[in-house]
Amino acid sequence: MGIIFGKKKPASRITAQDKAVLQLKQQRDKLHQYQVKIENSLVSDREIARKLLAKGQKERAKLLLKKKRYQEQLLAKTDGQLENLEKLAHDIEYAQIELQVVEGLKQGNEALKRVNDAINIEDIERILDETREAKEKQDEISSLLSGVLTEEDEQAVEDELADILKQQLPEVPSSRINESEFIEEEELTKKDKSMQKKPEPVALEA
Repeated sequence: MGIIFGKKKPASRITAQDKAVLQLKQQRDKLHQYQVKIENSLVSDREIARKLLAKGQKERAKLLLKKKRYQEQLLAKTDGQLENLEKLAHDIEYAQIELQVVEGLKQGNEALKRVNDAINIEDIERILDETREAKEKQDEISSLLSGVLTEEDEQAVEDELADILKQQLPEVPSSRINESEFIEEEELTKKDKSMQKKPEPVALEA
């Protein structure tokens, strides 16, 4: 015979309070149905009593109206019972909400406690002390370095810095062409060219 393996059903999350609220609502619905039944019966009984009186059957009509009166009293009682059921169901539901809030606060406090327990006050104090000591040491080093350099040294540092910046700038031409010299040179060139031209010989007539 084979064994059938199946997934384990998840545990039911329905609480006793949920069941109680459900039962109250079921009783409420039954009372509503009973009220509708009585109301229909009251209308019917009144109509039947009217017909009995028309036939001269006064005693039967009177008996029927007594029954009708009793049912009206029952109807009034069901109204009170319905109100109590509604109030009790709301109270249980609200109590569940309050319970969930309290449970949430409890879990939050436990989580906060675990976080606080994980924080070691001594470690925090040690870290703060180390940070403070490191800052003090850095301030001391800065103070010593600033005290070693004289005004002349400070000026030399500034001059060297300016020299480095100057070297990083693009070079600018150091001389400019003199316009008059350029014109004079151009005229000399033209003169040389004119002198280089020789006159052609002229033939003499006989």
